Amino acid sequence: MAELILEHSVRMMSADGTIYIARSYGEERSDGTWEGWIEFTPADREGQVLLTDRETSQPNRVTLEYWATGLEPIYFEGAFERAQLLSKK
Repeated sequence: MAELILEHSVRMMSADGTIYIARSYGEERSDGTWEGWIEFTPADREGQVLLTDRETSQPNRVTLEYWATGLEPIYFEGAFERAQLLSKK
C-alpha cells in the first residue's frame, strides 16, 4: 500500500494554468526494499492526479525519506513533464 512520504513546498503549473502540489509517495516491495515516485495533485482537488513511474529504489523507508527531502525544484520540473507524458498514454 502506497504511503505519503513528503508533501513538498514546490508547486507546478500546467499549460492550462492548473496548479499542482508535489508529493513523494513510496511503497514497500516484497523483498523489503522501497520504491518511490512523485504525484502531482491539483491544488483545487479537481482534475486528474499526475504521477511518475518509479523515480527511485531504496533499501528502506528511512532512506526513501532522505531521498525525498533532498529533491530540488529543478527535479520536479522534469518529474512533472514525465508525469504529464504518462497521463497522455
